[in-house]
Amino acid sequence: MAKLEIASFNVQSALIAQEFGADRVELCAGMDVGGTTPSDEDIKEARDKLKNKLHVMIRPRGGNFVYSEAEFEQMKADILRIKQMGVDGLVFGVLNEDNTVNVAQNRELVQLASPLSCTFHRAFDEVPDFKVALEEVIFCGFETILTSGCKPNVNIGLGNLRELVQLANDRITIMPGGGLRSTYVQHILYETGASYFHSSAITDGSDTAVGMEVKAIKGAIKV
Repeated sequence: MAKLEIASFNVQSALIAQEFGADRVELCAGMDVGGTTPSDEDIKEARDKLKNKLHVMIRPRGGNFVYSEAEFEQMKADILRIKQMGVDGLVFGVLNEDNTVNVAQNRELVQLASPLSCTFHRAFDEVPDFKVALEEVIFCGFETILTSGCKPNVNIGLGNLRELVQLANDRITIMPGGGLRSTYVQHILYETGASYFHSSAITDGSDTAVGMEVKAIKGAIKV
C-alpha cells in the first residue's frame, strides 16, 4: 500500500490533508515560486494541530537552487531552529552552478538536520544526469527524493521515474510528484512501483488542498 504526502501552503490545507487521509504533510510558503520556508508561526500551529507526520521545506527564496553564502547560512540557521519544533522531517536541496548536486553543502545540511528525515526536493529535476545525481543524493544521506522524473510533470517523466525506482533499489525512496492527480496516479503507481506519492491536491485554482482530491488520490494508491 503506497503512502501520500500533501504539499500544504497554509495550515488549513495541512488539516484538510490529514482529515482526508494523507500520511504526511509537507508544509511550505510561497506557492507561486514552488515553495519556500514557512513562518515559525505556521510551523508551530501545524505541529500543534496535526497528528500525522509533518515535514517542513527549507528554501530561502524562489528561483534557482544555487545559494549565496548568506543564503546557505540562513538555511543552516532555519534547520537548527525548526528541528526543535517537533517536526518529523525537512525538505531541501542545493545545486552547483552547473545544476549538479552540491554534495558538500547537502551533506552538511543533512548532518545538521539529524536525526530528522530529509527529502531532496524538486531541485533534483534540474540535474543534467539523474543517474549520477541519484548516487550523490544517496551519499549525502537523504531518505527521499521528490521528483517528476526530471521532466515538467510526472506523466512526461514516467519513464525516468520507473528507471529511478529501479536504480534506487530500496536504498532511497523515490517519491513521484509534480502535476500528480487522482485521475492517473494509479497508472503512475503501476508503471513505477513507487511507494510514496506527492501532490498539492489543489484542483480549484486556490492555494488550499481539496479534500475530495486528497481522498481520491489516497484511494487510488491503496491497492
